[in-house]
Amino acid sequence: QVQLVESGGGLVQAGGSLRLSCVASGRTFSSPAMGWFRQAPGKEREFVAAITWWGGGTYYADSVKGRFTISRDNAKNVVYLQMNSLKPEDTAVYYCAVGGSMGVMTRTSYDYWGQGTQVTVSS
Repeated sequence: QVQLVESGGGLVQAGGSLRLSCVASGRTFSSPAMGWFRQAPGKEREFVAAITWWGGGTYYADSVKGRFTISRDNAKNVVYLQMNSLKPEDTAVYYCAVGGSMGVMTRTSYDYWGQGTQVTVSS
């Protein structure tokens, strides 16, 4: 079993920055990756970024490439999402997830999910 707890969301003006954190506990290393996804009202949950536990390979959605950075601290079982140059269209609930065995960018490939943290970007 894996438990995930996100934090760091909030309200920020366009152009600002936030850093999300996700603390994982349990058998996280049986899965290849941890990912961040987001869901805006009325829209499907979409991939944002992912990082592999071993090797540290990173993957990004085109919409966030160059603005967001995913990183991890294996010793602490924490994954971060640094979000810079935020835009109103980044407004969503952000979820971290563990899994990725069938593709690190595929939502259905993830087995465990956190409760989500709200990010709101004002124009």
